Formats: sequence, C-alpha cells, structure tokens
Amino acid sequence: MEKKRVNDTFEDIFNQNKRRIHYHLHQLQMSDPHQVYYQEGLVAMWNAYRKYEPDKGPMATYFNYMIRNRLIDLIRKETGEKEKQTMILQKRRLEQEDGNYYRSGSTANRHSMAQAAEDMGMYRTDVWAEVKGNLSEKQWKWVTYFIIEDMSVQEIAEQEGVSVETVKGWGKAARRKLRGVVAEEKLEFN
Repeated sequence: MEKKRVNDTFEDIFNQNKRRIHYHLHQLQMSDPHQVYYQEGLVAMWNAYRKYEPDKGPMATYFNYMIRNRLIDLIRKETGEKEKQTMILQKRRLEQEDGNYYRSGSTANRHSMAQAAEDMGMYRTDVWAEVKGNLSEKQWKWVTYFIIEDMSVQEIAEQEGVSVETVKGWGKAARRKLRGVVAEEKLEFN
C-alpha cells in the first residue's frame, strides 16, 4: 500500500501489511515462539501508522524502516543484558573460587578446596602427623576444621558446642606452637 487514505483504519492497514513483520523476523533470523518480537513489530507498525506523512515517501518503505529498526534495537538491548548477566556470573564464580576473598561453609566448596589441597600435595600424611604430634586435641581440631576443611570459626564453634572465642583461642595456641616448632627447626639447621 503506497498512500494512506483518510478512511483507512489501522486494522485495514495491518491486514494489508502484517506479513512485513514476519518477513523482518525471518531476515533477522529471530526465533519467536512466544510472539514477543512479533508484538514489538506490531507496535512499530502502529507507531509508523500514526506518524506517517504521505508527502515524505511511500508507507511501505516507512513501515519496513520502523519495523526493522525496532527489532534491531530490541536485539541490541537483549544482547547487552545477556552480556551484563554473563559478567556478573563470571565475577561471582571468581569470588567463589578464589580462597582469598570468599570463605564458604558449603560442603561443595570444602570438597573442592580439599581436592585442590590434595592435588598440590598438602595432604602429605607424614607432615600432618608431625603437626598433630605437636598440638593438643583441641588445637588439632582447629587445624583440621579451619585449615584443612576450610570451615569458619563460627561453624567450628557450632559443631563443637563451644563459643567462638574458645575456637579462636585454639587457633592462637596452635599457631603459637607451630611457630615455635618452625623456629626450632630453623635453629637446628643453622
């Protein structure tokens, strides 16, 4: 349809031009099972119908221009949103995998941390047996839970039925003893 007649309603114009929307969906290779993009094309056609000025060119060309550009804008918007979501997910994944910034009590994270420690050779039984020999039972619990299993002080306290301050005390004592053992070994080597 080239010219908009005074008595043409949008329904008449739509019936004559509805295949244009499908054409542009096909040209842009857009899958539209829920008719979301089709609805956007329909809104673009309505806006073109309202704003059309016959002395500026054919209506068909204006419809094509408006529908195609509306669909392209929608694709760009959705692509930008997907990129933002991907970046957010990547950031969260990095935070979860980096032990310096994220400490989780989840079993899955403990397992992955334990597996990584094992892969790096941190579970040498001879070394841990020597460490255990220098510590009390409570201090060894702190080493096992806090260092090896990557549990928080709060989680250890809840599991052992003691206060957070008690668990912190175990940790201080364990570190003090381990520093003493390392210092003695250094003196023996000198």
